[in-house]
Amino acid sequence: MKWTLSQLQKFRSKGLPIDETINMDEIKETDPTIRKVSPIHITGCTDIDSTKVTFHLNIKGSLVLPCSRTLVDVDYPINVETTETFLLKVSEYETDEEEVHQVKGDVIDLKPIIAEILLLEVPMQVFCEDVTEEGAPQSGNDWEVIQEQDLQEKKVDPRLAGLAKFFENE
Repeated sequence: MKWTLSQLQKFRSKGLPIDETINMDEIKETDPTIRKVSPIHITGCTDIDSTKVTFHLNIKGSLVLPCSRTLVDVDYPINVETTETFLLKVSEYETDEEEVHQVKGDVIDLKPIIAEILLLEVPMQVFCEDVTEEGAPQSGNDWEVIQEQDLQEKKVDPRLAGLAKFFENE
């Protein structure tokens, strides 16, 4: 997803069609809650003129995130439409409707921008459809989940049974 400005200028009259599938596993390092990233399919077109390059993109893929209740893996689909504009000249800032980026050097790289878009799509909470008891941990250090029918009234230690009589009068 990198192009030099000279490569893009060759497509100035007809535009550059985009249809690529890329691997974005590096976003797992930025956001540790992302457990898996499917290959991201990017389609769209490019408008190129002397002052700017505009990418009209559709980003599709899926992320595997933990369920907020049970911590099981949840497949979260991503489908984003975006317009990203790269200014070739700094003084040509005209629109407020789209993202505007400055070209650094002679190369336009869309991969960091796509990574940012994917990270912004991660929701605060994700819930799985079917709640199963296997998903959430059922025990831990000095605790365990018990059912209500298993809950029995605690028996009083016979050595301390005499103390209960002191509280009956009050």
